[in-house]
Amino acid sequence: MKIITDALELKKYLQKREEPLGFNTKHSLGFVPTMGALHDGHLSLIKKAKEENEFVVVSIFVNPTQFLAGEDLESYPRKDEADKKICELAGVDILFMPTKESIYGEDEVSVSAPDVRGYVLEGATRPGHFSGVLTVVNKLFNIVAPTRAYFGKKDAQQLNLIALMVEQLFMNVTIVPVETVRESDGLALSSRNVYLSAQERKEALKISSSLYEASKMVSQKIYNVEKIQEEMRKILSPLEVSYVAILNRSFEPIEEVEVGNSIILVEALSGTTRLLDNIWL
Repeated sequence: MKIITDALELKKYLQKREEPLGFNTKHSLGFVPTMGALHDGHLSLIKKAKEENEFVVVSIFVNPTQFLAGEDLESYPRKDEADKKICELAGVDILFMPTKESIYGEDEVSVSAPDVRGYVLEGATRPGHFSGVLTVVNKLFNIVAPTRAYFGKKDAQQLNLIALMVEQLFMNVTIVPVETVRESDGLALSSRNVYLSAQERKEALKISSSLYEASKMVSQKIYNVEKIQEEMRKILSPLEVSYVAILNRSFEPIEEVEVGNSIILVEALSGTTRLLDNIWL
């Protein structure tokens, strides 16, 4: 595994990948962008990238532009040495660990999140967050030039907006959604789970429980959005709930669940830790 920390060095290296990397430029390159503190959810992305591509690049970069003032940029979990070992054991070909200075300059050109889809749900309480996400993903795609890029379904709004950016900016990359990985008790894996105390982690299970209840109601042919949301909020109490949203997969509001074209999303605080989860129906 080769570790590269400079953006232009990586770009030049990959542009010459017929030699010395040993495969033709027509062959596929899978890319897994992460913020590190790798867990089994990230490993599922890497595994799928390896299954579908001849060459795999993983990036680790805690992107400052997607954190708002007062958020956990400085305390965000960082486990660089462990992450290097995980990537090496997983068979990653290149681990890209850029510095902030390698990615950002002064008086930056940026990508703006769409006025509606970028400022609802998570974007409503974190204005500007998705502009930061889209800007860094755009940069990373331009550096790596992947055939396919892999993102978890757990961050469904982020996934939707990245796919929208790729479509609207005519980018030559295929976005591959990957199923959410959970602990045995149902808690969705997240790098921020390390913040949770034992009691907070127990309370956090209300999030996945509410989603399982919603799925059960739909299986019983209960499709009314308000009724499902009402039952979910009962289960989520007393967590501080930012939203319980039921949308189609274009992130448009619906009154009845459309099986095969719906997502139920939850954002809630357990203690001071913001947790996201969802279920695709």
